[in-house]
Amino acid sequence: MPDTTSQERLALAEQYGLHAMGVRPPLGRYIKDVASRWAFIRVLGTATAYSKNQNNYLGQLWAVLNPLLNAIVYVLIFGVLLQATRGLENAIAFITIGTFLYRFFEQSVHAGSRSIAQKSNLIRSLHFPRAVLPIAQVVSLLTTLVPALLVMLAIVLLSGLLPKYATVQVTWTWLLLPALIALLWIFNTGVAFVVARAVAITPDLDNIIGFVLRLVMYGSGVIFPVTHYVDNLPESVQGWIGPILEYQPIGVFLYLGRSLLTQEPSMPHDPSMWAWAAGWAVVAFAVGFIVFWRGEERYGRD
Repeated sequence: MPDTTSQERLALAEQYGLHAMGVRPPLGRYIKDVASRWAFIRVLGTATAYSKNQNNYLGQLWAVLNPLLNAIVYVLIFGVLLQATRGLENAIAFITIGTFLYRFFEQSVHAGSRSIAQKSNLIRSLHFPRAVLPIAQVVSLLTTLVPALLVMLAIVLLSGLLPKYATVQVTWTWLLLPALIALLWIFNTGVAFVVARAVAITPDLDNIIGFVLRLVMYGSGVIFPVTHYVDNLPESVQGWIGPILEYQPIGVFLYLGRSLLTQEPSMPHDPSMWAWAAGWAVVAFAVGFIVFWRGEERYGRD
């Protein structure tokens, strides 16, 4: 339209609802745009989950076998050989819950970090809010988590039948497990937003994430009660490192999972932990979403 001024062209664009391409939209409009793409997120997430193991002979069964084999290895090494879970009445249930829940977090971080790079062709071909990609990655992991959780519950129950391990009873608190998974899903999505932007800007960070996640695993008590070892530290350190280990987000989610499903005396059900879990989930999602939104115009261009 060579015969119009820039102001006239802007007025025409506003009249017909046109928006400039490659420009970060306002936060409110961005949120509405992401929410309107839920059907796309669901289809992309389920397709990603299905395609992940389709070339293997056992197919989707690996979604259950991977966390199961992890739990077996950690039980044998840390529970039987090293006796790192001394003081617990049911080490098998403790390690199994920790490994299954932590694997959901760990996979969400890895999937989020690669969500932009792996979908670069899609980003350059279609116009959509890029936040759809990290969300879809975590949704795909959530779909495979459901059958894995059934296996986790079966192992926890059967562990109580073994000698020298405390009996695990099904109580009303088991009904709260879906609420815990929902909060963990929200938290994981927030973290996925942060790592997605960080790796999209600095790809080398993807090589460091694995080491950080390993440190988080050992520091969060996934396979042994890390708080039991705080007593061995100097008194000047115990006062501040104990609360950090207890109330950091992964520690909170693992504590709730174990307190809901087992009757471990050292982990009674504490309602205040739900406030911590909800707080971590909301803060992580809100901060992660804003951090990701601020880099919207750079994805697929760097």
